[in-house]
Amino acid sequence: MGLLDQLRSAIGDGGIEIVDLTAPLTSGTPILQLPEPFSNTIPFRLEEISRYDDRGPAWYWNNIHTGEHTGTHLDVPVHWVSGKDGHDVSEVPLKTLVAPAVVIDVSAGVGDDPDFLLQIDDVKNWEAEHGALPDGGWLLVRSGWSARSDDSASFLNESHSPGMSAECARWLAEETALTGVGVETVGTDAGAAHSFEPPFPCHNYLLGAGKHGLTQLRNLDALPATGAVLLVSPLPIVGGSGSPARVLALVER
Repeated sequence: MGLLDQLRSAIGDGGIEIVDLTAPLTSGTPILQLPEPFSNTIPFRLEEISRYDDRGPAWYWNNIHTGEHTGTHLDVPVHWVSGKDGHDVSEVPLKTLVAPAVVIDVSAGVGDDPDFLLQIDDVKNWEAEHGALPDGGWLLVRSGWSARSDDSASFLNESHSPGMSAECARWLAEETALTGVGVETVGTDAGAAHSFEPPFPCHNYLLGAGKHGLTQLRNLDALPATGAVLLVSPLPIVGGSGSPARVLALVER
């Protein structure tokens, strides 16, 4: 039995579970709002072209109006000035889109403090228990924040949402072989990251190092600390700085 046949069989009999980490994309999907004078992403909207009517009697389809960084989405290096000479979303290495994933659970800390910041020691303590971070893999930060998804105001929570310290972002970017970091919040940086040095350090350091970000993930509580394989499916937009993405995890049960 070939490896792919084994995989297909394991999915069929439940030995491997497919976990959807993607938030549904609707007109109510929370979107990061920047203050004036900065420009903002438009809300997601479907524009009906035809629906079994005079405009098209046998088919239903829509135009899509949205931004690259709406809902569950992938950030790539050219999204940030520090990575402006890097690759766009159509050029993301395929080994980044199918890669091992580990989960660090900080939900208890976030429950006590919505401004919780992941520190280097938190990751090193995790490594002491679970082993080294995976080369070319993803670090997914389980914060429990996705429980707020149905309430846009609570989910965005102005400038109070968890993230990681500037020191941790730099360490992950420069001292690990990760391909990227995934979070449950609207962006990879903390809500107060505009006031950090440098501002928005997760974007600045990770994207500047040619790495990636995933945002607005959910169901991370269904993943083990180690052993999952992440499947990330962005649109290959030529010149794009990111894309909404369907994100799935394969988990051995």
